Amino acid sequence: MLPDLDWSAFRRVLIVVAHPDDAEYGLSCAVDMWTRAGVEVGYLLLTHGEAGIRHLDPAETGPLRAEEQRQACACVGVTDLTLLDHPDGQLMDSLELRRDIARHIRQFRPDTVITANFDLEAYGSYNQADHRVAGLMTVDAVRDADNPWIHRDLDLPAHKAQRLLVANAGDATHRVTVDEKAVEAGIESLSRHKVYFEALPDHPAPADFIPMMLEQPDGAQAVHFRVFDPI
Repeated sequence: MLPDLDWSAFRRVLIVVAHPDDAEYGLSCAVDMWTRAGVEVGYLLLTHGEAGIRHLDPAETGPLRAEEQRQACACVGVTDLTLLDHPDGQLMDSLELRRDIARHIRQFRPDTVITANFDLEAYGSYNQADHRVAGLMTVDAVRDADNPWIHRDLDLPAHKAQRLLVANAGDATHRVTVDEKAVEAGIESLSRHKVYFEALPDHPAPADFIPMMLEQPDGAQAVHFRVFDPI
């Protein structure tokens, strides 16, 4: 059983993921715990998820999914949401993407940066390509943001995050135990991606699988993280 993470030093947390809904697979339950305790949490999404609904044109899907993400954020107390315009389904390891993430880290100045699982194999299958790129580029951007000689064109002071967390990592080191209110908020946040899930009729209902994701051997409910502290 994983040890509980001491998050008492968290003040500003930045979550970096590829798409709308990526932060809602258990992670948003921990976010609800943090925001209720007064931690400021911001979301940085690298795409609008515009390629995520097969029967809708991306020009229609992007704004729709962005609005669903805003609603999901509100469910867990997040008011700071930024969506970049990198192409959904086509994220690439690039200096441009690293720079964009590093820019936001220098602007938001978090003590903690969190990204999602970016292993090749995850969630019982092969991890989606954008997830892998988003995680790796976030790791690199955290270091870039701390180096004043990288991305000098940004004209922003360097910023060092104190820790990096990878949510739902296959080789997790810690857990964040969540209460029932946080579980309910996390379920509601994922449920706000309504149109997206209507296009995925075989996707299990959030109320069914989120509690299963969080279930622990000791009967508690928790989100798993791989923690790098310090970085």
